[in-house]
Amino acid sequence: MRVFVTGASGWIGSAAITDLVAAGHEVVGLARSDEAAATVSSLGAEVYRGTLEDLDGLRAAAKESDGVVHLGYIHDFSRMDDAAATDRLVIETLGDVLAGTDRPLVVASGVMGLGIGRVVTERDATDVSSHPRSANAVAALALASRGVRSSVVRFAPTVHGAGDHGFAARLVAIARERGVSGYIDEGANHWPAVHRLDAGKLVSLALDSAPAGAVLHGIAEEGVPTRAIAEAIGRGLGLPVISVPSAEAVEHFDWLARFFALDCRASNDLTRELLGWHPTHAGLIEDLDRGAYFQS
Repeated sequence: MRVFVTGASGWIGSAAITDLVAAGHEVVGLARSDEAAATVSSLGAEVYRGTLEDLDGLRAAAKESDGVVHLGYIHDFSRMDDAAATDRLVIETLGDVLAGTDRPLVVASGVMGLGIGRVVTERDATDVSSHPRSANAVAALALASRGVRSSVVRFAPTVHGAGDHGFAARLVAIARERGVSGYIDEGANHWPAVHRLDAGKLVSLALDSAPAGAVLHGIAEEGVPTRAIAEAIGRGLGLPVISVPSAEAVEHFDWLARFFALDCRASNDLTRELLGWHPTHAGLIEDLDRGAYFQS
């Protein structure tokens, strides 16, 4: 299968390309810079130069493909609405190209904010008010009624591994800056987690086998207590571990406070059953304890 991938050089995209190539697919990866192009090429994929804003380019690449994986997103917290609007246009453009073909379209989303204080399953509907991007997942699933084998992978907020620059890495940086590793209040709230390589494998399986309209959970661990995360960071940096009162969380954690305070747990049972996906790589605490996050 010839597969077009957006976000190809990214954290999950680069892992997905590795699995797609290993599965025998011919992969074409979107790259907006020379650096991204070099990464995509090194993974054994063909480079397609362009950006998410170039809808004509995306349309042309999708027309030449047997399936599309859309992982690209503009992660700019100062322009969340604009980023979501761009993402929606990309999904609509790809959907128009694939309509009536039964070709696969795999779209990335997340579980954060879908259910507070309970375990979210794949059967839980997306709460379109939880994030500006959430409605885009609903739009992607609706493409199933137009003859697209669309599926949505809702990833854990923490997709970890060596080289991570996401939430876990930011918590490490904050601990270094503050001289302490903190958690909020009792630290009893949870973050689901998945290793980057397991996430990439799930994307490949979804492209090959997910039925139209499927919601999948890129979750390996249902929910890791945030206090345990802070303690692992404290061990890794040799720093004290403290409770940060919720009233002081924004001052301590900056923009990350709103995410680190959430209690989010998510199951992957239905995804495992549907696709035979079995995460095999290290969990978040084990990954932190291996030390890669603390190398300067």
